[in-house]
Amino acid sequence: MTKKVIHVGVGTFGRRWCNEFLASNVADGTIEVVALVDVDPKALEFGRKALKLPEAACYTDPKAAFAAHKVDFCTIVVPPGYHEAIIDIALAHNVDILCEKPIADTMAACARIVRKVRAAGRKMAVTMSHRFDQDKTTLRQIIRSGQLGRVNNVSCRYFADMREHLAWGALFRHTMQDPLMIEGAVHHLDLVADFAGAQCRTLTASTWKPEWAKYAGDTDGIVMMVFENGVRGIYEGSSAAAVGLNDWMKEYVRVDCEFGTAILNNREIETFSRSQLVRQRCREGQGQKIQLITQPKWLNHWLIEKFCIWLDGGAEMETHVEANLHAAALIFAGIESARSGKTIDVQDYIRSFDGS
Repeated sequence: MTKKVIHVGVGTFGRRWCNEFLASNVADGTIEVVALVDVDPKALEFGRKALKLPEAACYTDPKAAFAAHKVDFCTIVVPPGYHEAIIDIALAHNVDILCEKPIADTMAACARIVRKVRAAGRKMAVTMSHRFDQDKTTLRQIIRSGQLGRVNNVSCRYFADMREHLAWGALFRHTMQDPLMIEGAVHHLDLVADFAGAQCRTLTASTWKPEWAKYAGDTDGIVMMVFENGVRGIYEGSSAAAVGLNDWMKEYVRVDCEFGTAILNNREIETFSRSQLVRQRCREGQGQKIQLITQPKWLNHWLIEKFCIWLDGGAEMETHVEANLHAAALIFAGIESARSGKTIDVQDYIRSFDGS
């Protein structure tokens, strides 16, 4: 059954939601967008035209939009610091929620939102889109198949050239304190944990800002993780690199396993399997090339559909808000580690916010 939706946020990324993610699901009958919300009338006009909505469906006041329309869920694509206020309005109107990452801009706010959603008995999921891209899904399928044996360690590298002012698409990323961790590592640490196959036990991080980066906060970082199943993970990230060797959507991921290694680099995957040798030597580019799996939808196109299936009684979203609290904890524990210089026990860190 087609789900009715209020969409909140038609900024830089919100425009892509209107043009692509929402539009594709409108086209196939998965959803019907009945209202748009944004504080900027010009942004609203863009979204209205993209989704072919009447002017009466556009609102600068979210409370008015939710009061005027009975919907199945809302989509939230505003800066993280505004998530909680919109979620409060949605919950007040008994509306389920599909929200852009992260849950909120602080760990305390993330934990509050989880408690609010639980108390309201509503469904909420977070769009961790990178995990549901074609190349990452293919790599996950290889790892989960067991053909390479047990995972030993996971490495992820993201190096983007976005050092210039507004190169990262929106002003708020250049003025916030921790742009790499909150806007970048939110996806990448989630990927490392997904491939590791367990929750993170401890995390140690170092972040910094090179002099040439036109940001207020740290654009570069290294994070080391130990997972509950013994897997180790390492993340190297930069939004101020000289050249974009592994830019957005083209990250480098290496998963070293018991019987071989899988490497994802610029959306291409190759695997290496251990031979019966005393000592084996390989080099990248000479492994077995893996064809990416195909399906009709990826990224948020797919996540919108998965959320609708969940609302209809299907499989629970992997990124439901309680599960996603652990993804949020990786970001904020990383920030805490970088500032304190200490290793953080991630599960203790999460528990410390239970009653905040």
